[in-house]
Amino acid sequence: MQSKFLEYRKNYPTFIYHSFDIVDLGKSIRLSFDYEISGLTSFRPWIEINKDDRDVDVNDSFFRYLVFHIGLIELVSYFKCTCSPNVIIEAGYLSEEQISWFKKLYYYGLGEFLYLNHIDISEDDLMNIQCASFPQTISIPHYQGVGNLIPIGGGKDSLVSLELLKDYYKDNHCFIINPKPVTTSCAEAGGYQSDRIIGVKRIIDKNLIDLNQRGFLNGHTPFSAVVAFLSYLTAYIYGKKYIVLSNEASANEATVLDTKINHQYSKTYEFENDFNCYTQKFFGIDIHYFSLLRPLSEFQIALLFSHYPKYHFIFRSCNVGSKNEKWEWCCHCPKCLFVYIILSPFLYPDKLVSIFGEDLYSNKELLPIFLELLGYSETKPFECVGTYGEARYAVSLTIQKLGDQLPYLLSYYKEHYPLELSTHFEREFNTEHNLPKEFEEILRKELSHYVS
Repeated sequence: MQSKFLEYRKNYPTFIYHSFDIVDLGKSIRLSFDYEISGLTSFRPWIEINKDDRDVDVNDSFFRYLVFHIGLIELVSYFKCTCSPNVIIEAGYLSEEQISWFKKLYYYGLGEFLYLNHIDISEDDLMNIQCASFPQTISIPHYQGVGNLIPIGGGKDSLVSLELLKDYYKDNHCFIINPKPVTTSCAEAGGYQSDRIIGVKRIIDKNLIDLNQRGFLNGHTPFSAVVAFLSYLTAYIYGKKYIVLSNEASANEATVLDTKINHQYSKTYEFENDFNCYTQKFFGIDIHYFSLLRPLSEFQIALLFSHYPKYHFIFRSCNVGSKNEKWEWCCHCPKCLFVYIILSPFLYPDKLVSIFGEDLYSNKELLPIFLELLGYSETKPFECVGTYGEARYAVSLTIQKLGDQLPYLLSYYKEHYPLELSTHFEREFNTEHNLPKEFEEILRKELSHYVS
């Protein structure tokens, strides 16, 4: 892939972010972006944000500045096709400090993409960003936000956040990108009806899909960074004070050991801090972006989730299954198996088998993935999964609970590896977080109900 990478960079040396457009459609706002890989193709993706009857001045300089930034993070999905060495920004202005910030995000957000495509390049050399625009005066509005915007993806983590913040219902809105029956059902199970669910439609340009099919460079991009900038604009439209993410401490662990290559880079505490520093300095309004679950491990989130049965037959975390209308558990991917593992101390066997429709621990074909998740391979799966330690702890607790009658994967583990029961993940509390004091108290109180 390195040779293809070098060939594309030579043949297509320039990527251009030409412009963006904003159209107020009454009940929604449509944002569109104009990109070009010179000599190859152009792209015109768009995003539509529901706004109900809110009065938004789409021509206001600050609003346009926020939209310009959404284009800056969206462009990485299109840039990666050729990794053109020169990126020209015509749509707006960035200072050298801002350029450095985005170069870091692009580089580490594309870490998995670079690794799996065997591309060896430094952060400085990946791209040269040039602004063809001049500085503009941006009028920062007087803003005082109230309440919480809670992104919902359909998995257990965001549903734990919904439960933790249920007493704030009247000030909460759910935020869903490309809503599907599963994600809206999750919000509805939490008590949120359509007037409390903000839907965002995000459309990928078909020319990108065509390039992918033709064999141009492809791979993972930092989608959670897209969520960050889109949720910030949405919070501004709806007058929110907090954007409440559901990223756990486990997201900080690298996917490839002894590197910074992390499938979940834009879910890490590092990115969360970077994003807050950027928005505070360059946007300057009172919107605070933080993860409510950052103090917790995936194990603790599973512990809490096991006590919220109204979601058990609704939630989905399978990326394979998300590609069909029913969004079913595929029961063959790393994400399915990890969720199964982390919930097994609390819900296995009967409840968990009912949720998934089969016993994943009895599937011998899952052994290679099982060993990857437990840290007995070179890398973790490139998925949003927890740490090796908590996966081993969950497996060990489940084996201890079951005794001698073990399904295949648990029997294999017991035969080849020692049980790891000394860490007690349920009692940990990561102090590296950005939770306001009132939110930290909510989290600690909820944990205390289930951890002695």
